[in-house]
Amino acid sequence: MERSGRTLLRGIFNQLDKWLLILYLVLVFFGWINIYAAVYDPEVKRSIFDLKINSGRQFIWIVCALAIGFLILLLDVRLYVKFAYWGYVVAIAMLVGVLLVGREVAGSKSWFDLGFMRLQPSELAKTATVLALAKFLGDNTVKLMRTKNLLIVLLMIATPAVLTLLQGDTGSALVFASLGILLYREGLPGEILLAIVMAGVLVVLTLMLKAHTVELILGITACGLIYVLVFNRNKWKGALMTALFTILAIGIVISVDFIMYKLLKPHQQKRIEVLINPSADMRGVGWQVNQSKIAIGSGGFAGKGFLEGTQTKFKFVPDQSTDFIFCTVAEEWGWLGSIVVVGLFSVLFNRIVIVAERQRSRFSRVYGYGAVSILFFHFAINIGMTIGLFPVIGIPLPFLSYGGSALWSFTILLFVLIKLDMHRRLQLVGGFI
Repeated sequence: MERSGRTLLRGIFNQLDKWLLILYLVLVFFGWINIYAAVYDPEVKRSIFDLKINSGRQFIWIVCALAIGFLILLLDVRLYVKFAYWGYVVAIAMLVGVLLVGREVAGSKSWFDLGFMRLQPSELAKTATVLALAKFLGDNTVKLMRTKNLLIVLLMIATPAVLTLLQGDTGSALVFASLGILLYREGLPGEILLAIVMAGVLVVLTLMLKAHTVELILGITACGLIYVLVFNRNKWKGALMTALFTILAIGIVISVDFIMYKLLKPHQQKRIEVLINPSADMRGVGWQVNQSKIAIGSGGFAGKGFLEGTQTKFKFVPDQSTDFIFCTVAEEWGWLGSIVVVGLFSVLFNRIVIVAERQRSRFSRVYGYGAVSILFFHFAINIGMTIGLFPVIGIPLPFLSYGGSALWSFTILLFVLIKLDMHRRLQLVGGFI
């Protein structure tokens, strides 16, 4: 029995992608010790394993996450294909359920209170959505750019996003937009992604020039006319398309004010205003980002040393063990430590893309790109929040931030890919043997 157990473990270890496993373990461990640094009190000096502080509780979540990861590696790989849609249905049901009986935390009704822990279904819904998309797009008869298929895919992404938005969790809802990277890999034209990016730029310009809306509309119209007259060979077709995009752009400009001041909550409005004008409300909403930048800058080149961060020690930055864990890294480990963390994530993303591209089944490739899309979005937005490039929208840094739901979600997301890759030799073009 003992020998068969060792044989099983050896077989799993020999087949899995060791780079992904090593990167996962390094990031989780580094996150854990930085969570301890974020809550460390030099006067009390609690152990890192003390369950009364976040690092002790995180250790429990890490042990559970490793158990979940090991279980994923033991399960039959075909289960992830067979039950992909059912997992998505369960995730949607949980998102509806949390709206009805969930617990409100920090203005978001997005948690199930289980007594011994809180579970955030929107985190698990990300993996479920990626699996469902992989199942749908994994069928070689499905062509993404057919109108029916594209509408189905957009509905699959929009449904959990809207339900999450209704909970008041704007950050988690925006994560689903990152799946545009997956769709681009599967054939979505680059022009559409460019149009989405330009729409985002236009929203920012509208917020910055809110007192000059008329001038902005006239500028958009002028740019459209110049494009038709100078750059477009087919004048009539070009004029029609330019007129359409100009109308859409003007619609975005006009709707920004409505969305900003009618749909968003006051604290969300303040966060966006602080992003546009960093000096606004320095003692209120702007306090967190300002103190975050002070903490990051004070770390200098090599940092102040482990457990020596003064901004961290005196609790100047709220949520420093969760959404703002990068502040602790930068203050205590400095520029060097920050570069190491960014480098580790960069290697992880590159490795996931390599693993995704070597898959024989379209299901596994789509899933791989879905996983890297979500992880990259969390990474980019979280660090962007801490340095003032993005508004504070409550997105954790993968594997580093404190929290059981997020850690388990990211672990499931990554280990399912590891499991799929272990069996790539069994993969057919459309699925598994």
